[in-house]
Amino acid sequence: MQPTQTVFKNSGHKSLTKREFVVPFILVTFLFFLWGMVHNLNGILIPHLKKACQLNNTQSIYIDQVVYFAYFLMAIPAGMILKKWGYKNGIIAGLILAGIGSLIFLPAAGGRIYPLFLFALFVVGCGIAILETAANPYSAILGEPETASSRLNLGAAINGLAVVIAPIVGSIFIFSGINHTEAELSAMSVVERTAYLDMESASVKTPYMFIAGGFILVAILFFFFKLPEVKDDSKTSKLSEFIKAFRHKHLKWAVIAQFAYVGAQVCVTSFFVRMAMKYGGVDEKMAGYYLGGIYGTLFLSGRFIGVALTRYFASDKLLRVYALMAALLCTLAIVTDGKMVIYSLGAMGFFMSIMFPTIFALGLVGLDKETKIGGSLLVMSIVGGAIIPFVMGRIIDATNDNIQVGYIVPLICFLVILYFGIKGYKPVLKKAE
Repeated sequence: MQPTQTVFKNSGHKSLTKREFVVPFILVTFLFFLWGMVHNLNGILIPHLKKACQLNNTQSIYIDQVVYFAYFLMAIPAGMILKKWGYKNGIIAGLILAGIGSLIFLPAAGGRIYPLFLFALFVVGCGIAILETAANPYSAILGEPETASSRLNLGAAINGLAVVIAPIVGSIFIFSGINHTEAELSAMSVVERTAYLDMESASVKTPYMFIAGGFILVAILFFFFKLPEVKDDSKTSKLSEFIKAFRHKHLKWAVIAQFAYVGAQVCVTSFFVRMAMKYGGVDEKMAGYYLGGIYGTLFLSGRFIGVALTRYFASDKLLRVYALMAALLCTLAIVTDGKMVIYSLGAMGFFMSIMFPTIFALGLVGLDKETKIGGSLLVMSIVGGAIIPFVMGRIIDATNDNIQVGYIVPLICFLVILYFGIKGYKPVLKKAE
């Protein structure tokens, strides 16, 4: 295992004019939206396939697991692919891979084969892992260096837009609005039950056909449009260097906090629909609209407001306030019922919005030459999105489908982040021996 740390520079090719980099930048920015749609459809896909494939909570959360494990496993190979093939060809390969994975949804839905759904999501996850590895450096070089930060923020905003749109689109095209009880399903004949479940499964075909088309169309556009090359002056880092980086206490806590954050975010969104239905008293379509309309909108607005607030308040202070508010809202969702449950879950989106970049930035303070190694460790900590929701699913199944009890898991995660914001972020730098 030999992770790489990379320095990106413009190659010796002639720089693009402003007019020439507009279209490539639009294409690269659209990548942020595409993978945002894939990720944020999972909040709809999990309760839907739970119903269509007759799964328990633990089994349904495999959807998140395969995607985040794909990210974890592809983190290093993605860098190798981009280094060997170049960034343009690497992006095209990632788009085609994600497109193929999306198309695998068609036979999976047609046969109602849950393992095939999981394989499809794993393939998609591998593809978008390559895209995410490439998109940030490409965004940075497509224009003047002094405006690189603005372009990256725009990409993040476009990605945040998918948090709003994906659940609403998924609710319209995937949810049928029909939910039979166990007693009603048992009363059906085998033919009636099979026909109903097949109908539910088939509803995912249309959105994923469009997603597959989007990936493949953008791949074709990337093939024909001129893009600047990226010079990769990378050096190979040994595993021992990554282990040594953990001597920095604040980096160690940042990795733990980021692991907790990604896990908490996936927990909140993955069980949002079922929580809103069971305790908020709404049907599945309305629950999906709330996921996009309240949670998604507040998450997106929180990103913009958070950027503005960092001009006036220290990042660690903002993080501790946001983590405390998220913990309080999570507690409300656990102990209340009715619309208060929905509003509490939705409001968490605002306070989670700045956590990932804030933890990331605080974890890299003072690392100097080990900054890229620290960044790699923080990226790999997103595997929390595979592990923590699985724990939550097991707890819910063990407590007779008590989803509110399961939300203790993200509550604990927010408390971990709160500790990081109070004490864990403080740099205690140690020189390498």
